Amino acid sequence: MKFDKILKQAQKMQADMARIQEELGKERVEGMAGGGMVKATVNGQGDILAVHLEKEVVNPEDTEMLEDLIVAAVNDAVRKSREIAGERMSGVTGGMGFPGMM
Repeated sequence: MKFDKILKQAQKMQADMARIQEELGKERVEGMAGGGMVKATVNGQGDILAVHLEKEVVNPEDTEMLEDLIVAAVNDAVRKSREIAGERMSGVTGGMGFPGMM
């Protein structure tokens, strides 16, 4: 009897996690750098969807700065995405923190 109950709970948890992953794929999170001059948009799964650059930040003589700003904006967006995913998943897992989960 106990095993059946545990199995049903695991199946429900798996279904809930799949639903949350699907929802996270639709979520949009924006990260910024350079005072908003560079913006990156990712979904709740951390996939990069878009990068926006203000014209003023594009300087052909200083591409290194622009590269750094893009990396910073993407990292900001991915960090926010991971926080959202972690919060949503902890509701399903009860904070158990299974390996391999965001």
